Amino acid sequence: MSAISDAFTSGVQEIKKSWAWFLVLGILVIALGIMCIGKAQTATTFSILALGWILAISGVLWLINAFRTITVPVFFLYLLNALIRGGVGSLLISHPNAGAEGVTMVLAVLFIVGGIFRITGASVIQFPYWGWTVLSGLVSVGLGVFLLATFATSTTYFIGIVIGVDLIFDGGALVAFGAAIHSLP
Repeated sequence: MSAISDAFTSGVQEIKKSWAWFLVLGILVIALGIMCIGKAQTATTFSILALGWILAISGVLWLINAFRTITVPVFFLYLLNALIRGGVGSLLISHPNAGAEGVTMVLAVLFIVGGIFRITGASVIQFPYWGWTVLSGLVSVGLGVFLLATFATSTTYFIGIVIGVDLIFDGGALVAFGAAIHSLP
């Protein structure tokens, strides 16, 4: 039992040494969130294009992998995966505004699930100032639910705004965490 306690204490001391990194990262995430809100249309389009390029590139890599395993029974599975990724990626790249609707639905679910995990994790661990992480999770869940409720009227601006608000609260939670571990004895 003391080995576990010693490992935990050692881990806390290692994290405490990097309190400034959490603080700086939190401030940078807040600044990025403010930029996303200020340029919501650009943030939405950039997010859709980035996702499209990631899918297109991964589709090419899966295609290469499929032809490297042409004699293996999973060849057609790899090929199908490559075609779906590449096809969806190229559609998002060529039609980012139309892709925003599909991504809006995925984003709403991501915010809800991610927020629930943050709330649950912070409530179970209860590190110093854990309430800020719970608040961040609650805001994330609220944004996801709101996005689902207003899906029919959501514009391409909303994705950028939601991402920006979520980043601001995540950055605030990181700043609070950095301050909390800095104040540990």
